[in-house]
Amino acid sequence: MENKLNRPVRVLVAKVGLDGHDRGAKIIATSLRDAGMEVIYTGLRQTPEMVVNTALQEDVDAIGISILSGAHMTVFPKIMRLLKEKQMDDVLVTGGGIIPEKDHEELKKLGVGKLFNPGTPTSEIADYIKEWVIAHRNFKLL
Repeated sequence: MENKLNRPVRVLVAKVGLDGHDRGAKIIATSLRDAGMEVIYTGLRQTPEMVVNTALQEDVDAIGISILSGAHMTVFPKIMRLLKEKQMDDVLVTGGGIIPEKDHEELKKLGVGKLFNPGTPTSEIADYIKEWVIAHRNFKLL
């Protein structure tokens, strides 16, 4: 039996760790809202546990992590592990910021989705999230 929800894609945008630069995250959050998504923005200085707990409480389809601190090889694996522990395997984890290309492949092997560099058109990010959710979550979008 197919589960069809008639609602917009729900995305959590998060800033993890001590990284206090949130301009990019706010731009992405606004752009995703403008693209018709429901966006929950966590604000600054979140822990991976806080992000995953919020994602669970808000029943999100995707989590977008904005990271500029260089802690991506710690943050993303921890979020992936916590999602798996909570059996949230059908939630997209994507993100962007300052993440070297060589680390993209390692993170992809852990299940992290596409990562976006600064300057990526926001429409490209929104399209990716919508397409991923349509392909991997079992419901009908508005």
